[in-house]
Parts: sequence; C-alpha cells; structure tokens
Amino acid sequence: MVKATKKIVGVGGSPRKGNSEWMLTTLCDELTRLGADVEIFLLRKMNVKMCRGCLACEKGGKNRKGDCVIKDDMAGVYPKLLAADAIVLATPGYMGMLSGMLKNFLDRTCAVWPRLESKRLAGLAVAEEDTFQTMDNLKSYGKLLKMRWVGGVKTLAKLPTDASRIPGLATSLKRLAKKITNS
Repeated sequence: MVKATKKIVGVGGSPRKGNSEWMLTTLCDELTRLGADVEIFLLRKMNVKMCRGCLACEKGGKNRKGDCVIKDDMAGVYPKLLAADAIVLATPGYMGMLSGMLKNFLDRTCAVWPRLESKRLAGLAVAEEDTFQTMDNLKSYGKLLKMRWVGGVKTLAKLPTDASRIPGLATSLKRLAKKITNS
C-alpha cells in the first residue's frame, strides 16, 4: 500500500474512447486501489484551445503564477498539475508521434512548466502499426521540464477495444502503477 496518499493526474490525449483511454483508466484504477488520489482529464471532453505563442504566461520567469490569457478548461487543470506528485500522459500514436490533442495540452503547460520540475512522469502509448517516437516524445517533454521519468507502457492495437484483449497488458499497467506509487 501507499505510505502517504499520493496525488496523481492522468491525461488522456485521444479524440475517441479507445485503447489509450482504456490503458489510462486501467492504470488509474490500480493506482486508486493502491491508495493514490487520482484525477483523470480526458482532453476529448475538454475545451483546450490552441496555444497562441504570445508568451504572456512566461511573465515572472521560473516563479510564474501559472496564468494563461486563454480562457478555457486549462485554468482548472494548472492547480491540479501543480498539486500532483505524478502525472501520467496517455496518447495514441499518430504518424509515429503523440496526438495533436496531447501536444497542444503539453504546449499549454508552458504557464506552469518550471514548477513541474522533479514531479514523476509516466507514459502510455498505443498505435496500429508502430509507436515509433511516441514514447520518446513523452520522455522528451519530461526531460525538458526536468521531471523524473518513472516508466511507460506501449502496445499495438487498432480497434477501440483491442488493447483490453492483449494478454499481459493489464499486468504491465499494474506493474507501472506500483512503480509510480513507490518512486
């Protein structure tokens, strides 16, 4: 069991309810079972506008407040990210990279990124043919922000329920949950 309640934020970057969301939900269910306080944000259900690149969020440098001039659902996400001990990013692999929805979300974390340093980060990726650089994209984000990469799980699946039928995948997700809560 988890010694102290850990706060974990999961972010689902798929435009549909499919394999990466199943993986995220399965992982988060195990994290909850292990005693963590988990909150999931499904980007497909949220209003997250594109980053304008205006740099207004960078006012204050490393001590920035975490404000963005864009008024959308990210305003409610920033405090959750800052309070989290760990963040889990789940994405389908599109063209060998992460989804556009998740990439936009990561861009929008510019408002708080210096304050995410040292938080734990884990990734989940699924693609039809090959995940190629998808997991590397998630690791690169963590490296840029000086987060601690805990690990990831990737798999191949096409139809929305395929991942749930892959032998051993749920076990791999449970192992990752233990790594997240014990690190």
